[in-house]
This record gives sequence, C-alpha cells and structure tokens, in this order.
Amino acid sequence: MLLVRHAQSEWNRRFGANRVDPGLPDPPLTEQGIAEARAAADLLRREGIRRIVASPYRRALQTAKILAEELGLPVAVEPLVRERCAFSCDQGAPPERLRAEWPGFDFTDLEPVWWGGVIESVASLEARARRFLVMAARLDEPQTVAVITHWGFIRCLTGQEVGNLGAIRLRLDRPAG
Repeated sequence: MLLVRHAQSEWNRRFGANRVDPGLPDPPLTEQGIAEARAAADLLRREGIRRIVASPYRRALQTAKILAEELGLPVAVEPLVRERCAFSCDQGAPPERLRAEWPGFDFTDLEPVWWGGVIESVASLEARARRFLVMAARLDEPQTVAVITHWGFIRCLTGQEVGNLGAIRLRLDRPAG
C-alpha cells in the first residue's frame, strides 16, 4: 500500500508562510497543488497502483480525483484515513456538500460530522489507524492501492513526516485465517 499525502492546499500555503493557522476550514488545493497532483501520476503508475482510497477532506478528494483521471482509476472514500482534527483545515464538509462537488464519488457511509468536530486525542488517532490497518490487510492486492491521506495520519502509521505529495510504501501483514 502506498500512503500519499495530498497536494498543497490553500491552508498549507498560508500556514507555511508564518506558521499561524489561517482559519480555513476544509480548504481546496492551490494552483500549485493541482499541478503537483498531475505530476504525481507518474509515481503511482511506476508503483503499479490500480485503486485509490481517499480521505473525505476536500484537499485529499481533489488530489485523488486528479490522479484518478490521469490514470483511469477508481476512487473509494474512507473516513478512517482522515487527518487528526486539530486545525481549522480539519473541519470537514458535510456529505451533501461533498456529493455536490464530487458526484462520481460514493459518500453513502459518511456520517454528517465525519471529522470529529473537536480536537482528536492521540489515543483516538492511534485506535483509528489500527482499525484502518485491519481493514487494509483484508483488501485484495493491497500493494496496488494508493491512500490519499494526511501528514498526521501518515506519521501515526509510520513515524515519518512527509511533505505535500510525499509517499511511503506501507507493508501490510495479512490476517490469519
């Protein structure tokens, strides 16, 4: 499985300038982020990716849609791979708004407030990451899946910090039986 951080969002751009939360809930990608996502398609192609799983945040969905269009791949939306709710950018959008922006994506199982609404504890993030690993280990050919996710979720799973569109290969153990 390939963990990929989303492309540059407007929040990343503004926060990177002065390290102050700019107060942008669920921000879109910047023009630079859109270009970054298009360029990342070659990486996914080289890695043999055949499916994309994406966090429901706008920046991850935009990144996933661009990659999916470039590569002709399906996208599944999975709230388990969302960011730890800690900054303004981690306030998500309700499923009906996401459906309007991405009519080809399935948001059926998304709760009205899927992002948690309050700052998520480290223990909660770790428990969510463990649930994701159990689910991911049961996928057919998990090595062909790219997960478009976030800095905090990747760090929780791997202990590594990545920049926008940074990617880390995650080896999964198959469950017994």
